Order: sequence, then C-alpha cells, then structure tokens
Amino acid sequence: MLNKVASLGGFFAQKSDHPLANARELRRVLSELPKDNAFKALDEISGWLESLEGVSNFPGGTLYEVLEQFEEAAQPHLKRLSREYFGSVRLSKSEENRLWSINYAFWTRLGAAYERCLLAVGEKSRPGELPKSVLPTLCVRLMVALGRALKWEQFHYGPSRDTCWQSLGRALLAAEEAGVASKAVALPGKSGMTSPLQEYQKVMIFQAASLDSLLPVGIELAEQVIAHFLPGFVFTVEARIDSVYWVDLKLAQPPLRLARRPAKAEPTQRFLKPGAAHEAMQTVLETLERGGDMPPEISLGGQYPVKLLVTVFRHLTNYLSPMPPQRLHDRHRVTHRMSVLNGLVNAFVVFSEEFGGQAAGLPTDTWVAENVSRGGFGALLNSAPGEWLKVGALVAMQPEGGDNWLLGVIRRYHRLSEKDARVGIQALATKALALEVQVRAVSRYAAAAGTPALMLLDGNEADEFRVILPPMTFDPRESLEYVRDGQRFLLTPIALSEQTADYELARYRRSSLG
Repeated sequence: MLNKVASLGGFFAQKSDHPLANARELRRVLSELPKDNAFKALDEISGWLESLEGVSNFPGGTLYEVLEQFEEAAQPHLKRLSREYFGSVRLSKSEENRLWSINYAFWTRLGAAYERCLLAVGEKSRPGELPKSVLPTLCVRLMVALGRALKWEQFHYGPSRDTCWQSLGRALLAAEEAGVASKAVALPGKSGMTSPLQEYQKVMIFQAASLDSLLPVGIELAEQVIAHFLPGFVFTVEARIDSVYWVDLKLAQPPLRLARRPAKAEPTQRFLKPGAAHEAMQTVLETLERGGDMPPEISLGGQYPVKLLVTVFRHLTNYLSPMPPQRLHDRHRVTHRMSVLNGLVNAFVVFSEEFGGQAAGLPTDTWVAENVSRGGFGALLNSAPGEWLKVGALVAMQPEGGDNWLLGVIRRYHRLSEKDARVGIQALATKALALEVQVRAVSRYAAAAGTPALMLLDGNEADEFRVILPPMTFDPRESLEYVRDGQRFLLTPIALSEQTADYELARYRRSSLG
C-alpha cells in the first residue's frame, strides 16, 4: 500500500506535502476503493491512514475531513468483515487472525489520527486548522474509534493498551472544558444521537463488565446491551456510598473497582454506579429464563440465540450490579507445573482404565499454576497458545509429580503478549470414569458404535451424575446405556447444564439393568 503512495512521488515534492491533502486526489482514491472486496478495501484505507502518520505539516482541518470520509467509506466493509468474523462457520486460526488484524489496525490508526486532530484544536487560528465548533463530533468519533479498538483487543483477550484510557480521558476533559460534553451529535449512517459523555460511559462500562469470560460473539452482544441500558447508569464527579467503579481521566489506567476510595480526591476522577440499569437488565433476564421473548423495544443490532442472551444478561447483571461478585474460595499462591491436554478425546484416554492414565503420544502442553482454590486454578502460559485455546475449552490436567488427572474448563483467558497468557480454570472433577455410551433404543444392536463420555464422580448432587458428552449429543428424550465390569447401567436424562463448542455437560440418574 505504501508503495502506491510512493508512486505518486511528485505530490510529496509539492507544498501540500501529501497526496491526500489534494481534494481531487482524495476523491480519486475514494472512488477507486474496491466495491466487492471488503478486506482489500479496508486494507487500502488502513494503508492510507498509515501513510499519514508522522506527516507533521498536514493541516488539521484537512486531516479531519480526510478521516471523516475514510471512516464513512469503511463502514460497509467493516460490517461485512464483522459478519464474517462472527459467522456460523468456524474460522481457522489464520483466517480469524487475518480478520482480527485488519479490523484492529483500522480502528487503532483511525483513533490515533483523530487524536492528532484533537491536539490541533485550540491552537492559534491558521488557515486549514480545526475550528472549535467540530469539537463535539471530533470527540465522539475519537472515542468511538478507541472504543472499537478496545473491543477488538477484548475479542483477542488482550493485551490491552492502558495509554488508550489516557487518550479517552483527554477527549472527555477537552469536551468538558469547552462545555460540550453532553452536546448531542449525529453521525452519518448511525441512528439516534450521542454525545462525548455517552461514548465515554459506554467504553467505561464495557471495560468494567469483565468480559474476558465470554466468547467474542457474547462480547459483541454485551456491547449492544450496555448501549441500550446506558441511560440507567449513574456517572458522577464525586464518590458516592453506592459507587462501584472509578477512573481518573488524566491517568493511563483502566476503570477500577471501588473497593475503597482513592487515596486523594482529584477533579479528574469519575465514578460509576449501576443505578436503574441493573434492575432493568435483571427484569429482562428473568423474562428470558422463564421462556419469554426479548422486549420488542430492545434492539440489539441482530438476532441472537436465547441461550446466548441469557448467558450475557446473566453476566452483566452479575458484574454490573450494586455488589459485584466476590471470589467464592480463597486463593493460595503456588508455583507448580502441570501437564495439560485439551478436548474430550484426549481426556477420555487419560481417564480410561485401559490406558492406565498415561498421556504417552498425546499432544501435551505444560502450564504453570500460579494459584489454586477449591474452585480451580489460575495458570500462566509461556508459549503461544494452540488454536484450541479459548473460553469454554475442556482440559485434563495432571500436576507435575502426580499420577492423578483433573478435569476442568477454561473460564477466563487474557493474553499478556503475543506469546504469554493467563487463564482461569474451573475444576469440574478430580475423579472421572471414561465410558462408551449408547442410546438405549440403539444399544440392542451389537454393531452400533459407542459414544465417548466422561462420568464425573465427585461434585454431583445426591442421586445424580454429571456426564461430559460430545457436542450435540444430549437429548432430554433419550436415555443412555453403558456396560462396566459386565454389568449394564441406564442413564436417565435430567437436564443439560452447559453446552459449548467442545462438549456438553448433562445431568443423569443412574440405575442398574442387571
């Protein structure tokens, strides 16, 4: 892309210093963007944005006009690539990274360019510079770009740039100083009105909601839910007795939970409480859990499965509540290496008595457990995670030096760098039995193949067993059979407890068939 800019070399020798400073050339560039190739179009736009970096003599007013037009030209392509990213067909890791990178690059470069425009406002009036009248819309555009970049970082589970919060704070302070923080503005292609203050609140609440335990589609939905219920949240300049989160607009620091008041009150501090938003979200959650429909007045930008809606509303009402969740079990610091296997098939092998709990020949990773509690583990990964690693992945773990395997599921995932990551693992069981089960109606036929399953032997309710099954296996109308030590057993379904792309966790009652 930069070669294309360089090929216009004659322009760089001119007074305008950059081809995009010429209105005719800008129109030509926009007209030649691919119409039917969203990835290529966005790649070209990102390349032009990159070419503007470090061009010190580009007039602020002209730069702002260029950015507006590029952002609006990018919108249909961004929507198309987002649909691909969240499509029903599971992407390969390389394709997912390709889509992620092009979206993230666009928003980070656009945000950085808009911030240059913000810094140019208020300078002595010169031809081509930005008038203060654009400040409300400029601040909104800047915050939207930074918020989108933060969201794409969350899709990748980090790492996040704390400097982004200083940029967001600078924009809100500039809007407040000019008296336009609450000024309503409209953006082309978007319905409704917004303001710098509203956009800042959206990003702050999004960060406070601790979304690293949701899959990307759940994170996308959570953003839409937060935007709808935004008027119910309360944002103040002083700490109140029921404030839950706080932030300092001048610091490169994300919002923090208000476990205690800041050591010193500062005029740049802002505080947040859920207010009426929590009760309103709780009401919707209860309606969904009773089998009701989403209220028609709530538009979330698309159709989502009821199960996903329940998961996201349950998460938001939990973390954006007057009393956010506390850790159920005390954590104890440890430094202990663990062998880790992913997926039901590998776990089946090590829990099977036939293989004696050995992982020989299986694709084993080594993680370092940093803390342990009754509920699970926190672990550090010092090598690039495999393609399988995601929230909801099933794992079998064996502490170094031990001969027992544990079964768990990844509940949190946060990338510290391109190679390092931290995960939170919920322990499902310390004992499990590997079984081959068959649907009872089919089990009478000797040729019928069995389905691999893991029966969890601890942590169950009385007279019940939890069973891990392959995806799309559980049916509330079908009982399962298995044979152990020459004896046949019947598993009668109770309910499906959890369903992920890796496995299903269901509850059964067991009885003997003789």
